[in-house]
Amino acid sequence: MTLTISPLEGLPEVRPGADLASLVTKCHKVEDGDVLVLAHKVVSKAEGRVIRLDQVEPSARARELAGTEADARHIEVVLRESVRVVRTRGPLVIAETRHGFVCASAGVDASNAPEAGTRVLLPLDPDASARGIRTRLHELTGRKVAVIVSDSFGRPWRQGTTDVAIGVAGLGPLLDLRGRRDGSGYELRSTQIAVADELAGAAELVMGKTSGIPGAVIRGFAAEGDGSARDLVMPAERDLFR
Repeated sequence: MTLTISPLEGLPEVRPGADLASLVTKCHKVEDGDVLVLAHKVVSKAEGRVIRLDQVEPSARARELAGTEADARHIEVVLRESVRVVRTRGPLVIAETRHGFVCASAGVDASNAPEAGTRVLLPLDPDASARGIRTRLHELTGRKVAVIVSDSFGRPWRQGTTDVAIGVAGLGPLLDLRGRRDGSGYELRSTQIAVADELAGAAELVMGKTSGIPGAVIRGFAAEGDGSARDLVMPAERDLFR
């Protein structure tokens, strides 16, 4: 298998209500079987998931966590986006979002926000976002393309972040190898490969936070099946850190 990863260059600043699929087609010619990876920031901006801090009144809890190191209004937005605070260290909040993701700041981010004093939130339903973009691309081009909405996550035991899939359409997010045998004849009992995360991480290599390129097209991957990014979330009963 040979993969090519092409940056989605030339995408303009995305405004609320933007037709992302249409913008993508003006920058890149998609083909059947392509995997389109979009940073959640552009999806969130198109869906109006941006909040102004001057419209936020911080709670006592937010002021306590912020201390003198952070903007209490930012912490308040993080708390509002959380269903469970997992761990805090000063103003750093690791939280579970309504989607089931456990991540820093519940996905609330200031980087690449539309303007100073604003924060970008995760899409309300990233899987639905991916499905909508995929459907619209098919309407515009007649092509069947898989879509991944990605975000940068940290990882336990490892330094640095990597992009992962928070929304998926037209692609099975997990490759389940349980029951198959390896080259030595050993039956695999637990191996599931997070292919959607791997594709998101590969796409990030040509995107990056400082390059102004919010997406990429991966060609050559045999996208099969379908599913949801929620399939990638560790079930509570198997979560050894819950």
